[in-house]
Amino acid sequence: MYTTVNEDGVLNNYATEPKMYYAEYPAIWEQRKYVIQAVFALAIVSTLVLVAFSVS
Repeated sequence: MYTTVNEDGVLNNYATEPKMYYAEYPAIWEQRKYVIQAVFALAIVSTLVLVAFSVS
């Protein structure tokens, strides 16, 4: 744990920060997977909206 002391002698405890890294651009197969997920999500949302309109 990282601890500092200010000029009044008060201890301040801080959590250790994780090491930073930069995200990499998704590969072509990952992009295709995201498109497939988007299509399924759109189908589910459209179905829910149509069911809600048909019920009301």
